[in-house]
Amino acid sequence: MGILWAIIVGFLAGLIAKWITPGDNRPSGFILTTVLGIVGSLLATWLGQAIGWYGAGDGAGFIASILGAVIILLAWTQLARR
Repeated sequence: MGILWAIIVGFLAGLIAKWITPGDNRPSGFILTTVLGIVGSLLATWLGQAIGWYGAGDGAGFIASILGAVIILLAWTQLARR
């Protein structure tokens, strides 16, 4: 059930991040949107643990997952321009 929950939350976080972030060079499709949200959540968890906001076993919340996905999309847009 944990993997299914991660997929659902990742998809929703990826959708919201794509809606917030401007630009046309964005990955599209269900799978890429889901991967974007999951990787954004992993990035937010890693950054939060590095800063000291989360403990060793804690994960990022939904808002932090969206922010992580936005960071990934902004990096994607910069790399796609080149």
